[in-house]
Amino acid sequence: MTTQGPMTWLFDLDNTLHNASAHIFPHINRSMTAYLSEHLALTEDEANALRMQYWKQYGATLLGLVRHHGTDPKHFLAETHRFDRLHEMMVFDRGLRGMLRRLPGRKIVFSNGPQRYATAVIDLMGIRHCFDDIYGIEQMRLHPKPGIRAYRHLLRDHRLNPQRCILVEDSPENLRTAKRLGMRTVLVGKSPRQPAYVDVRIGSVLELRRAQGRLIR
Repeated sequence: MTTQGPMTWLFDLDNTLHNASAHIFPHINRSMTAYLSEHLALTEDEANALRMQYWKQYGATLLGLVRHHGTDPKHFLAETHRFDRLHEMMVFDRGLRGMLRRLPGRKIVFSNGPQRYATAVIDLMGIRHCFDDIYGIEQMRLHPKPGIRAYRHLLRDHRLNPQRCILVEDSPENLRTAKRLGMRTVLVGKSPRQPAYVDVRIGSVLELRRAQGRLIR
């Protein structure tokens, strides 16, 4: 397969394009704990421990629930990603839209979150028009990153050559899988470490345009 042609930028969503740790992740974590408590008849402490156990074991709490309890994925995703005032919870850089518009190549959101949630976040940031697709956990057939099946589904569905893809992520583990497939990798965050499988490390996604010369060739 040739390595020529335009680049495709694959963007993680939470803590890459916006700060989910400030308000959104705590809300989702509380919602998941409440869901487990209600549907599995657990105390809050038991439900929280099981949520964390499945997340660490499978990469997503949902996978543990489906595998061990027969949980309906659509119901779980809808109930745990319900926001009454999502716009008040958003924390992001206003310069994001301008940076994305000036970045050459196709752009796809590649998120472990449900597509409806990811789309709502992208819409609130005013950057929906910057992306060719928003690829959520449903499109991954419920196989989240860093599992390699998530990446293979994306590559196949969009007919992408991994050697012409750049994954922009806050999770080193997700970047490791991308590098195994031949993608270029960008780690977003304040960590001083730069693993060998990370091509470029930046403190903020807004630095991406300045770093593109080290990624596009």
